Amino acid sequence: MEDSRIALPIGTTLDRYIKKKQDEFQYATGELSQLLRDIALAGKVVNREINKAGLINIGGAIGTQNVQGEEQQKLDVLANIRFIRALTKGGEACAIISEEDEHFTDLKNDGKYVIAIDPLDGSSNIDVNVSIGTIFSVYRRVSPLGKPIEKEDIMQSGIEQVAAGYLLYGSSTMLVYTTGHGVNGFTYEPSLGEYFLSHPDMMIPEDGSIYSVNEGMYNSFPEPVKKYITHCHDQQYSARYIGSLVADFHRNLLKGGIYMYPPTEKNPDGKLRLMYECNALSFIVEQAGGMASTGTGRILEVAPQSLHQRVPLFIGSKRMVEKAVSFF
Repeated sequence: MEDSRIALPIGTTLDRYIKKKQDEFQYATGELSQLLRDIALAGKVVNREINKAGLINIGGAIGTQNVQGEEQQKLDVLANIRFIRALTKGGEACAIISEEDEHFTDLKNDGKYVIAIDPLDGSSNIDVNVSIGTIFSVYRRVSPLGKPIEKEDIMQSGIEQVAAGYLLYGSSTMLVYTTGHGVNGFTYEPSLGEYFLSHPDMMIPEDGSIYSVNEGMYNSFPEPVKKYITHCHDQQYSARYIGSLVADFHRNLLKGGIYMYPPTEKNPDGKLRLMYECNALSFIVEQAGGMASTGTGRILEVAPQSLHQRVPLFIGSKRMVEKAVSFF
């Protein structure tokens, strides 16, 4: 038997890919590459904790609420600790905006990047074994090094992102990210402890036949959204809604579709957070040829007014989002 058939190649590792592509980044001095490695490492640790959650009683609610008034899950807190610890030790981040913390964390160092992160999105689905994820955005620090973190470092619009990505913890664990030069996906191989390039140059289909929205709240949707949902029914689109943002987004990225979290009577500004959910996924989807809108404007151009600002989200295949927006 030929040697090549005995030992098939296993692909390009994340570390090797980052080094190879580092020169595409205009501030190519190594910090961003190390930052992505720190996030990937924390993702490995969180993946381990999630996979053994049912065995060691770290699933379920912890009995407290986060700044959004949402019940915190034990793994929310654990994931937050893991990512903050990894980013602190890495030294490349100077500040962290987290869904789990009311105020940003000033790491009091000379790091050049600000990280906005949802450490564990969809964590309420852990107990029923549904895919969940981590979402992150990377911004370049604006103020001079050696000075205190300024508001201008923190309150940057999505168009200023230098990198963004997500980790999906499911039947396999994936890291998908962009630095503004396309989107690439890496699948974690646990026996080797490495991420391998599995989805190079990801592009979302320009059109699709999947719509993802919680139709249980249909009566509280604004009229333009109701009209678009009727359009989806007329076109016999498939309704697919997991209730875990990363999982719904990832499926539509691969297959083509639209994810919607519109305004409702209860949440007139929408429910998803601009800084660490919508901006990251919008950067990714645009790099993959898709579109993201509030319904009335481009997500990446929204000027943030607060750390935990909420916005409506219509994101996915370009033609589907354009059609949805046209009803407004």
